[in-house]
Amino acid sequence: MIDPRTLRGDWNYPTRMFFGPGRIAELAESCRSLGVTQPLLVTDPGLAALPMVSHAIADNGAAGLPTGLFADVQGNPVGQNVMEGLAAYRGGEHDGIIAFGGGSAIDAAKAIALMAGQERPLWDFEDVGDNWQRADPEGIAPVVAVPTTAGTGSEVGRASVIVDEVPKVKKIIFHPKMLPATVISDPELTVGLPPAVTAATGMDALAHCIEALCAPGFHPMADGIALEGARLVHDWLPRAYANGTDLAARAHMLVAASMGATAFQKGLGVVHAISHPVGAIYGVHHGLANAIVLPYGLRFNQAAIEHSVQRLGRVLGLTDPTFEGVMTWLLELRRALGIPNSLGEAGVPDGEAERVAAAAAIDPTAATNPIPLDEANLKSLFLDCVNGNL
Repeated sequence: MIDPRTLRGDWNYPTRMFFGPGRIAELAESCRSLGVTQPLLVTDPGLAALPMVSHAIADNGAAGLPTGLFADVQGNPVGQNVMEGLAAYRGGEHDGIIAFGGGSAIDAAKAIALMAGQERPLWDFEDVGDNWQRADPEGIAPVVAVPTTAGTGSEVGRASVIVDEVPKVKKIIFHPKMLPATVISDPELTVGLPPAVTAATGMDALAHCIEALCAPGFHPMADGIALEGARLVHDWLPRAYANGTDLAARAHMLVAASMGATAFQKGLGVVHAISHPVGAIYGVHHGLANAIVLPYGLRFNQAAIEHSVQRLGRVLGLTDPTFEGVMTWLLELRRALGIPNSLGEAGVPDGEAERVAAAAAIDPTAATNPIPLDEANLKSLFLDCVNGNL
């Protein structure tokens, strides 16, 4: 039996991280160490109504750090969320950001921090070419990230995924200084996650690990992190789903999420290329979309990734560590977690396959798929995902 109180550490990779139960008590000091005296806490409406947010704001106030609140962040954050948050940041004369929540809230918060001292519009910093060099690095506000879900790993990322509302396209906004300066990973904050959210976010972490492992290129450090992150999901996600108060399971899943996002600096692939437009157009939760598309993406890439997937099977300790053995495990895991088998079961129709394929083809994650992608094969794969043709 693991004592969750021993799952504690101060890490400096890939940024400064304070991990362990109860570490949220160090929020005020973390802000102060970055020179932040009047932070803006950015979260979503659901979390804003919970005691964990009001307690964090009250504790900061008691420590002499008056803290504002911005909570108008959608499940798939849009540009307007960022600009309204920016107005709240500037209007309140804040000097730093607390990114508090799941991937959506943290992504929006990091984008607000980027824009704090910029004059160009948000979309000028889309992750295309060297657009990031357009930003004034001195104008980027410091961020303390506090994840409350174990999925995206946005707390250790240097980018935000934001929906451009007009074309309904998810765009990746990037700058190296968007990486939060400090992360407080307190597994006690994830205990209240409902089973369905636990499942979707946990599968998101797994998708990050597997796609990073399978991405082409030489990056043994990312491969090692991806393999261990996937092993943690294998061992602990079923436990977290079955018993939301299992603090050891919650802690290990929180680590797995950060590991997945660290590993995918190597690259992602077709799973994310499809899930991004599915989220932007149909509003499907990002983790759920990844969970549904993942086995379809593996099958699509099979010829190029069998060796990597076999490595994964061995690390997971599967009785059958072949590609087919991993697929069998993955499909059984999804069923156990209540994940739909197809995008159609999640309410996604097939009528706009060309639109999805066109957006997926230009998504930055498409570039690192093991097999070259184009609109034709993406359309075919999307239709398979909608109709359950695995």
